[in-house]
Amino acid sequence: MRRDYPRFVALDAEVLSIGPEDDAAFRAYWEKHQIPFVGASDPSHAVLKQYGQEVNLFKLGRQPAQMIVDKRGTLRYVHYGHSMADIPSNEELLEILEDLEAEWHEG
Repeated sequence: MRRDYPRFVALDAEVLSIGPEDDAAFRAYWEKHQIPFVGASDPSHAVLKQYGQEVNLFKLGRQPAQMIVDKRGTLRYVHYGHSMADIPSNEELLEILEDLEAEWHEG
């Protein structure tokens, strides 16, 4: 997502990544990799629990989940990964955002 972040912004979208690390570890990773979008630590798994994200210790812990929330705060897309590699492509997410952006301007 870092590589395509400008494309997300061009669609009036913001990327938020939430990870299980504590604040210090999360901040260090963000700085080391110069991630341009917003990140938040969730070591208590509060967000994970609220949105039903799966934890499977046999598959390296927290499974990936991608969600798109529209400008009204409505969850419009969700993908719960079944493995660490089960993540939609940026192109797929950008297409969904393009459709939502067009719908937003129509309504």
